[in-house]
Amino acid sequence: MPDPGIRGGAPVDWLTKYDLHSGLAGKMAQTLGVDFDEKLQRGELRPEDLRTAVQRCMGCEDPVGCAKWLDEHAGGADQTPDFCCNKARLEGLR
Repeated sequence: MPDPGIRGGAPVDWLTKYDLHSGLAGKMAQTLGVDFDEKLQRGELRPEDLRTAVQRCMGCEDPVGCAKWLDEHAGGADQTPDFCCNKARLEGLR
């Protein structure tokens, strides 16, 4: 996975960062067996909650470490890593 948050050594723009962290949050949910689409359809998750999760993810201090963890757990994981800014919310959705 490319170096999250950095392009050619320069910080990326806000929308690119949002897209990157949206992908990381979605991949984290998928790795943990949480289906955001299903949760939205069932009313267990609101669109605002999903947006908040991505914004929380954008505050992560180690997106590269997160991407590495996700790659190492491509087959799934039983627990959200302690460093995840969305740990409590994701565990609540499991």
